[in-house]
Amino acid sequence: MESFCRKRVRHFNDPGHAHELTFSCYKRLPLLSRDRSRWWLIEAIDRTRARLDYFVLCYVIMPEHVHLIILPKKADYNIPWFLKRVKQSVSRKAKTWLRENNPQWCTKLTISREGKKKELRFWQAGGGYDRNITSKRTLLTMIQYIHNNPVRRGLVSLPTEWKWSSAAWYVGIRNGPLVIDEIKW
Repeated sequence: MESFCRKRVRHFNDPGHAHELTFSCYKRLPLLSRDRSRWWLIEAIDRTRARLDYFVLCYVIMPEHVHLIILPKKADYNIPWFLKRVKQSVSRKAKTWLRENNPQWCTKLTISREGKKKELRFWQAGGGYDRNITSKRTLLTMIQYIHNNPVRRGLVSLPTEWKWSSAAWYVGIRNGPLVIDEIKW
């Protein structure tokens, strides 16, 4: 039985703040290494952005984790709700697909919780990382840092070569999988 020591992330839902979010796959397994699961994530982000009124300013999908910068359009918002909607959508699709097409992976992702039934996990437990961004300078630094993730990892030579990122959007190539919202900061 796996014991849980869940880290608590404090979310500060302050009006006008953008949020740099990072969240990981269960045990940092490369569950986002296939286009199929990446598309599920893109669709979930896009749908959640529309339903909950957020701007998406930047993203990169790595094989085992995600970086995302979002900005709420409304003063009253809740980052955990945004994360929950995105992560649950992807998790449900992944679980269904795995049960039907690759059941041996289900055992790798199944945990037993004390007093509860077994549970198949796609995402690492906890809220991930949430950093409030309050200045344009910090925002630009974070965007550059996020876009360089695939380069630091040796997946590509240039940030714009990574399809699962908004890096190309920032140099005028507008054919990426997720439309980036352009705002005046």
